[in-house]
Amino acid sequence: MSKINLIIVYYSATGTNYQMALAAKEAAEAAGAEVRLRKVRELAPDATIDAKPAWRAHIEATQHVDEVTLDDLAWADAYIFGTPTRFGNIAAQLKQFLDTTGGLWFKGALSNKVVAGFTSAQNAHGGQETTLMALYNTFYHWGSIIVPPGYTDPVIFGAGGNPYGVSATADGEPVPDAVLEAARYMTRRVVDVAQQLARGRAED
Repeated sequence: MSKINLIIVYYSATGTNYQMALAAKEAAEAAGAEVRLRKVRELAPDATIDAKPAWRAHIEATQHVDEVTLDDLAWADAYIFGTPTRFGNIAAQLKQFLDTTGGLWFKGALSNKVVAGFTSAQNAHGGQETTLMALYNTFYHWGSIIVPPGYTDPVIFGAGGNPYGVSATADGEPVPDAVLEAARYMTRRVVDVAQQLARGRAED
């Protein structure tokens, strides 16, 4: 089995996407991957954060999680990105980080990396699918290999049936077990495809 380096990069305001990131990390490590869990830098002003106690509490509770760097992306063979939806699009905090990857992109350092995504919103039709599609636009430009869950396992239906990635309907509350299981499944799928690619390259 080829050893895969996987990075999970997320933004979370009140903890929903953090919970999904932890589930992905658990599954990746169980599948034999070397895993880095990284958050993106918070950009919101303190006054905005403090107006929502759950937001401030989550920031305080996750100080142990390192912020992602470009070196993390260069290290990884596979990526999983997580973001809440913001008007059907990705959060500004994650977008700001993605906008710094031009140097790696120019060198081709992001191409042929396996990638997938997860997201969340407060309601069932809050833009989860368009957020994932917007996130994937970056990966098309990178030349990454997008590996969505599709309808390849019954757990996807249990989590709401999103074929583009994993999505939760929550706002800081515990993420439903069915969604966390879908996140684990998608992660195993990403690791498996990355392993297959690594074996193929080794045999060339």
